Amino acid sequence: QKQLVESGGGLVQAGDSLRLSCAASGLEISKYAMGWFRQAPGKEREFVAAYGWSSGLTYDADSLRGRVTISRDNDKNTVYLQMNSLKPEDTAVYYCAASARDYGLGDESIYDYWGHGTQVTVSS
Repeated sequence: QKQLVESGGGLVQAGDSLRLSCAASGLEISKYAMGWFRQAPGKEREFVAAYGWSSGLTYDADSLRGRVTISRDNDKNTVYLQMNSLKPEDTAVYYCAASARDYGLGDESIYDYWGHGTQVTVSS
């Protein structure tokens, strides 16, 4: 059974940093493109960052560039999302996803497996 389990969310203050983790089981992240998305209350889910499995390239949303970094540890089969200088508008549920495809990584429809999400709340 392929599973993704996110952790590391919580309540932080504006300006703080957080590192989210996504532990995979039943699949090898080295063979999947891995992405992070988020969904704020009343809004659609949006792309945050992704890591291509064949290219090793990383991608992040224009609105978050410079504040987020995606990385992975193949030995731990875990993907991370480092977020810095957090703002109240970053408050959302953050989801990890895995895709067997390695293109169009900003499009949530290409992802095959999803975690249940971890809540991040940023207070002003």
